[in-house]
Amino acid sequence: MLLVREIVQEILLHYPAVVIAISFSIGLFFMPFVLKMAIRKQMVVRPNRRTSHHGNVPNVGGINIFSSFLITLLLASPSLSVNSLILAGMYFIFVVGFIDDLLDFSPRKKLLGELIAAFILIVLADIRLTNLHGLLGIYEISEQYIIISYVISAFLFLLIINSLNLIDGVDGLATGIGMVICSFFGIYFQLTGCIELAIMAYSFIGALALFFIYNVFGGRSKIFMGDSGSLVLGFVVYILVVKFCELNIITNQTLPYYICAAPAVAVCVLSVPLIDTLRVMITRIKHGHSPFKADKNHVHHLLLSLGFSHRQVTLILVLVNISFIGLAFIGRCWSNFVLGGIAVLLSIIYTVIVWRILNRRQAKNNLKV
Repeated sequence: MLLVREIVQEILLHYPAVVIAISFSIGLFFMPFVLKMAIRKQMVVRPNRRTSHHGNVPNVGGINIFSSFLITLLLASPSLSVNSLILAGMYFIFVVGFIDDLLDFSPRKKLLGELIAAFILIVLADIRLTNLHGLLGIYEISEQYIIISYVISAFLFLLIINSLNLIDGVDGLATGIGMVICSFFGIYFQLTGCIELAIMAYSFIGALALFFIYNVFGGRSKIFMGDSGSLVLGFVVYILVVKFCELNIITNQTLPYYICAAPAVAVCVLSVPLIDTLRVMITRIKHGHSPFKADKNHVHHLLLSLGFSHRQVTLILVLVNISFIGLAFIGRCWSNFVLGGIAVLLSIIYTVIVWRILNRRQAKNNLKV
């Protein structure tokens, strides 16, 4: 048994992407049980003004994503240091999302649950930003000002998990973008020798890939990830983003594949969910509404209104996100200000194009009337 474990560890040390297949297989085994339980217990979402689907669909796919990811992580990393506090925080945010899927939490209760998970991960597990890479003229945040690190990290945590939660509005979108994000970080951490982090990213890809098939091509076996899946996705992505930024601080310039514009690169990698969430919240505040008020102003809703199907919307936005990653690759050695500025300008151009098309479509419909 010990010999088998050593062989497995040796394989994963050189080929950590193998865990994608392991996670996928575990998810494939458990999915029929999750579907049967969801249908039997009426854990389904019915069509309403916030949704764009037909029929009652199970919305607890997060159970399968969380389980296959966690089991894979524990199986693949028996000799690696899997922080128990990280697992505790992940389990807590999963429970918050699961209860929200069943009872539909108010925004305040949901935010409270997210803040508790943030406390576990940022304060107790110490997964936080300790360096701002020159943003606002700040580099290292000393222990004397640790409260600043906590506040900035908590804001980043809430921004990431809620942006990925809010982008989950059409089939395969949050899953597809999640796989793209995890692929970027998985490959990068593998290249830099951070095998534990690479295994974490790859394990989540396998869990998401299996769910993606059921969500997009499932037919009668269709299932949604729900908040239990999207919040866990955001939780894991936050860890990957923070570790990526911390790995590329200025004192680590001798690191292989060092990236000097790490924060701006991270923004590009998460471009579609981050930019869309900020745009929507600014629009809501501008019109005097709560930034947490649900509406159909997200970019995927706008594309649906133009006549695109769910699969087409997912493909378009995944390709847009990949285009930003291409920009990040080109500008990885630029300053954060330059790369971030170009990313913002590009996002504005994309948004203007969509609004122009929508306005022309609306003008034509008015003429017909």
